[in-house]
Amino acid sequence: LPRIVEDVVIDQTPLSGRLYDHEPVRILDARQTKELEKTFNYLMMRFHYLGYQRPVGQNMKYIFMDNQDRILGCVLFGAAAWKIQCRDEWIGWNAGVREQRLQRICNNTRFLILPWVRVTHLASHVLGACAKRVASDWDRRYGLRVVLLETFVDTTRFHGTCYKAANWRLVGKTKGRGRQDRYSNTHVPVKDIWVYPLCKDFRKYLLS
Repeated sequence: LPRIVEDVVIDQTPLSGRLYDHEPVRILDARQTKELEKTFNYLMMRFHYLGYQRPVGQNMKYIFMDNQDRILGCVLFGAAAWKIQCRDEWIGWNAGVREQRLQRICNNTRFLILPWVRVTHLASHVLGACAKRVASDWDRRYGLRVVLLETFVDTTRFHGTCYKAANWRLVGKTKGRGRQDRYSNTHVPVKDIWVYPLCKDFRKYLLS
């Protein structure tokens, strides 16, 4: 592992049971301390199946903990995908408007519940809690209001159950190209596309 994370120590005692037994679940901005951000980076790199690279551009890192301050997992939000046909058709914008307004969407690029954590309904609860704060956190950090969340779910590994339970909407599938691929050169597994509006009038911000 890289030197920046080699000294991170994580309690891997198995956790299970009902969500109620672990509430309140706290969602922390991982950048509030260097130690917390280092822990976030380590956990994503060590335990997420896609690994982890330092995100480029605007992003929010969250760590979530239970009522005993035990780390349960991490969530990363970053830049929206440049172009997704079914998402763009669902929004109703053209290429020019998309280019001007894309920064008002952020992508849940990583979602990790640690492998020794088996708490029912935890994933959908965390998604809901993040949705309630990410817009204000993003605005505070970057001076820009995001109004829509998106994510990609690899259906060869997952079913998107927690996103459905958290009231995200399935709008289609990718075409097997990378998130930021503008020229159709990158080939990746086809994934389901889920979105979550952060306000009722989100299209006003994306189209006007």
